[in-house]
Amino acid sequence: MGVLLRWFGAFGLLSATFNPTQWNFYRWAEAHYSTQLPLTVLLGLLLAVAFIIYIAATLRSLGAFGMLLVAAVFAALIWVLVDWGILSTANSSLNIWLGILALSLVLGIGLSWSILWQKMSGQATVDEVDE
Repeated sequence: MGVLLRWFGAFGLLSATFNPTQWNFYRWAEAHYSTQLPLTVLLGLLLAVAFIIYIAATLRSLGAFGMLLVAAVFAALIWVLVDWGILSTANSSLNIWLGILALSLVLGIGLSWSILWQKMSGQATVDEVDE
């Protein structure tokens, strides 16, 4: 359940920042920047902090190569689905949602990697502490 919540949090963060609908920070900030500058800056900073937390945790657990590898797996899966005719690249909104889904899965796996690793291998991971 914790893995699902971490993924859902990443999906929520990414889709709140940008999605193909009108309900996202990017479009809201674009429309209200001149009249709501302090609120726009505050919300932008809160989103930036959330992204930093997610990306730093993912980089710490998977590393840059691991992030690229997980992203490549999901990209290859989407490629296979397009090749088999299950997905179409003609719908730009669907493509954006697939990109959000793939990126959220990368971040969700990165945040949950120690849990997944412990379940797969039986080995617990701990942070290194410098003394």
